[in-house]
Amino acid sequence: MNYPSRGRITVAALSLWIGLRLLLNEGRFINENNALDGTTTTSTRKTQQGRKSETVTSGFVVLGMHRSGTSLLTGLLSQGFGYDTGGPLLGANEGNAKGHFELIFMMEQNDQFLDAQHILWNHDVVKYDGETALQQKAQGVISFEIGSKALSFLNTPNRTVPYIIKDPRMCITLPTWLKLLTHSPAVVFTYRHPMEVASSLAKRDLLTMKHGLYLWIVYNMRAIQNSKGLCRVFTSNERIVSNPSVELQRIANELIHSCNMFAPPTLEISNEVVGEFVDASLRHNHQGSHYKCTSIAKTVDDDDERKAMMERHNDSTLKTNEQYSEDKMRSMAMKLFCDLESGVAYSILYEWSPFEDLVRLL
Repeated sequence: MNYPSRGRITVAALSLWIGLRLLLNEGRFINENNALDGTTTTSTRKTQQGRKSETVTSGFVVLGMHRSGTSLLTGLLSQGFGYDTGGPLLGANEGNAKGHFELIFMMEQNDQFLDAQHILWNHDVVKYDGETALQQKAQGVISFEIGSKALSFLNTPNRTVPYIIKDPRMCITLPTWLKLLTHSPAVVFTYRHPMEVASSLAKRDLLTMKHGLYLWIVYNMRAIQNSKGLCRVFTSNERIVSNPSVELQRIANELIHSCNMFAPPTLEISNEVVGEFVDASLRHNHQGSHYKCTSIAKTVDDDDERKAMMERHNDSTLKTNEQYSEDKMRSMAMKLFCDLESGVAYSILYEWSPFEDLVRLL
């Protein structure tokens, strides 16, 4: 009797094994590319490098200082792509004609977190402690009846549309909320030039320029510090206003591809939505180009005024304590602004202690 050789069986088996592996790899390739396109509907997704599956990000927080274009950004993202804002939302007013896009439950709970520590949105915010807020909640010092409604929205299981949440106070209170969420949100961080923000606060809230600059430093500093470890997408009011369609599309794409977020209902923002929020007058009145990362002398056009300003800066004896303090605050705000522009401030090694020391003196 003739038996088949052991070598022939081995070759046949090897050929079958190779064929099966090729089919499996092809299927994995298709699934990975669907995931990167945002078309997957499962709760986990393979990364492009084929690493271990990761949980899909279910929503994101817009972080940014008051008067920094967070309402504009949130309105464009929610109306343009269909991200879920929840409700009810804080409506429009003279300061924000298109609306604030802030979830009222979260805004009111944030005020309670701050108030329990004798803090207001514009007073002593640098002293806020997230762990203290959690202890006060557990002890019943803080009511969480309103906050539970916001938390129910954020922790919605099996969500099919990514949520978007925005309240400038979240720059301060984010550590408290992160301990209450069942997931890690992504973050879209935006900023505006400190002099523009301080001028806006002076007009709206009658704050001094020094106070406005102090708040700008604290909110932006805490936003970056408190969001460390989360997936973040960085932008600025200048970029949004200057080239809205391109910048907004970049943000939405990065949320999908970098932050593992499933795609929103609308994949491309329309010119109609952009035109509704970013009209010609807004672009015309935008002052960002007047405040670049240059010396203070270069921001002044008049020769006589430039000379006087330089003399004041070079001779501190001519200044009152208040003038010197405001100039110092402006100088530090400009340093942080320029470090945000260059991206240096986003490094985990960034040195925050000079800013911490300054704002705690106010």
